[in-house]
Amino acid sequence: MLEVSSSKGQAPPLSTVDRITALLGTAPEKVDSAVAGAERERFLAEVAGINRAAAEGDMEALYAQQYLLDRIYQLYTRIPSGENAEGSVFVYEVGRLLETATAAAQDALIAPELLDGIPTDPREYLSWLKHTARGHRVYKHPYYHEFIRNTATESDLRNYVMQESVVDGRFDDLLALMQVGTSGDAKMEIAANFWDEMGNGDHAQVHTTLFNKIFEVFEISDDELERSLTATSLLNGNLAVMLSRHRSLYPEAVGFLGMTEWMAPDRFVQVVHAWERLGLPEVGITYHRLHITIDSQHAQGWFHNVVLPAAESAHMRRAIARGILWRLNSSAAYLDERMPSAA
Repeated sequence: MLEVSSSKGQAPPLSTVDRITALLGTAPEKVDSAVAGAERERFLAEVAGINRAAAEGDMEALYAQQYLLDRIYQLYTRIPSGENAEGSVFVYEVGRLLETATAAAQDALIAPELLDGIPTDPREYLSWLKHTARGHRVYKHPYYHEFIRNTATESDLRNYVMQESVVDGRFDDLLALMQVGTSGDAKMEIAANFWDEMGNGDHAQVHTTLFNKIFEVFEISDDELERSLTATSLLNGNLAVMLSRHRSLYPEAVGFLGMTEWMAPDRFVQVVHAWERLGLPEVGITYHRLHITIDSQHAQGWFHNVVLPAAESAHMRRAIARGILWRLNSSAAYLDERMPSAA
């Protein structure tokens, strides 16, 4: 029988995470049999405690929260090599606690009057979205326009790439998840975007393959990558997965991923400049060069073929805006953390 160690009182956040993570390589029925009754309630109370501490600004708790959510998401986004806890009721409960707290934290950063002032005309709405993004402090963030472009070292770019892997390194899978249930122009736009991510059928040009070339240049191992991710990096990756996999959050995914692509070209110009300034191997910058053009095209197609038709609905307008603001705010927190002054 699977044994689960327990602790009295509120356990340290990472202790709770380690104990739950240890269960994720076990068959769901074994997990649910081992974690039952008082033990289950104790675990759920500890996770709730982590969520409360994270909401109050405890960075260790935020890291624990997002690390655990990332590990749970791996059950749904990776092909297992053996049995795992996918399908466990207990793991589902923990995941929902983490997701609910993560969403609440992002919503708390949005001024209610901002969403109340959304235009109702679809084209005016689209202009409002872009205007809102351009007015956000993350737009033209100094991390890219000053630090990366002008002063980042090879070590800085190495760390940058590892943190970016949570979104850029799996954008194809995010698109595959979010297109389920769509139809018409929206489905075709997502499909065209996905096919570009697939290198238009050329294995060597698959974008995740090109992104991984950067890991080869910097000799980054899977273990190092896992150890390097910070709380805000994990948060950005988890938000992308959360919005893409839940059908109820499809419009938020439209906003989140659309804004990701819209901001990418300007950011990647700075990365390419830094790469050339440092004289790094050309093979490692192909991904970013390619996306300067492709993401600009996809962002426009996304706005006109996915956002505009959806903007006929008041519910969709508000939810898409919510997703865009989640992306802007979480990106700002992530970039603020990356700035040298934050060290």
